[in-house]
Amino acid sequence: MGKSKELSVDLKKQIIDLNKSGKSLGAISKQLQVPRATVQTIICKYKVHGTVVSLPRSGRKRKLSHAAERRLVRMVKSQPRITKKQVCKDLEADGTQVSVSTVKRVLHRHGLRGCRARKKPLLQKRHLKTRLKFAADHMDKDKTFWRKVLWSDETKIELFGHNTQQYVWRRKGEAFNPRNTMPTVKHGGGSIMLWGCFAASGTGSLQKVNGIMKKEDYLQILQENLKPSARRLGLGRSWVFQQDNDPKHTSKVVKEWLNQARIKVLEWPSQSPDLNPIENMWTVLKKRVHARKPSHLAELHQFCQEEWSNIRPEACQELVDGYQKRLVAVKMAKGHVTKY
Repeated sequence: MGKSKELSVDLKKQIIDLNKSGKSLGAISKQLQVPRATVQTIICKYKVHGTVVSLPRSGRKRKLSHAAERRLVRMVKSQPRITKKQVCKDLEADGTQVSVSTVKRVLHRHGLRGCRARKKPLLQKRHLKTRLKFAADHMDKDKTFWRKVLWSDETKIELFGHNTQQYVWRRKGEAFNPRNTMPTVKHGGGSIMLWGCFAASGTGSLQKVNGIMKKEDYLQILQENLKPSARRLGLGRSWVFQQDNDPKHTSKVVKEWLNQARIKVLEWPSQSPDLNPIENMWTVLKKRVHARKPSHLAELHQFCQEEWSNIRPEACQELVDGYQKRLVAVKMAKGHVTKY
């Protein structure tokens, strides 16, 4: 015999009201078309608990005790790359057999969810030390200092952006329907390398790099674009140039030219793209360019130039004015990678 449907709260209240009015169990049962035993059970529960609302039930016995749950959470926290299947095997070896779904539910209850590991530069002890030193040395710098910095970097932009993800709504078995697939081409259909710079007052030059950049190519880019960008952005005379520690950037010929040109260079910690706000600018640029769906490399370059110049100065200033938060994040992370 199947399980009977539970009575509604309103019907249970009617039973209690009729009972309080002095009617017998049989009369209530006949009037409401409810079995007499059910009427009696509801009245008895009301007298004990003072309510007709269904109370929490114990349900099936827990597969994992509270102690086992805590052990499971500790295991995952100490080994964040462990899989759910491996967790099940480890628990089974200790005499506890649970399903992958149980492990998943327990971890979700404790706020742990499976996520893709973020790709970040490898940081060694010397990198942590220099990052912490950079944060400490510049923590007292105010917005006026950072507004005088000309930030620079290189980036590669692919024609079709093969690293992008696209989600679709589909039914089971429709994964390979042409409407639900994302066409790809080798090497993203080609790419271009760009060097760019910006400051709090706006974007500077954006130069395409032909072929593999050598130190001579980098020097030529600086000679042709650095000072014009600084003048166009109104940085004045006491501005500071930022570049990372790529071998081309720190080559002897580049250092000599920067010294001769009397350009002050910001001392930079290696492996620290999260400290360079131009990385956020590259993300904005790539999203805007790929939204326009360029069809060939020449068009890709054209769109890059247009979208770079379309970035509002207010967005640049907002990004730079919040720079101290990056330094605080590095300090809080003890030199390790941050969210930026």
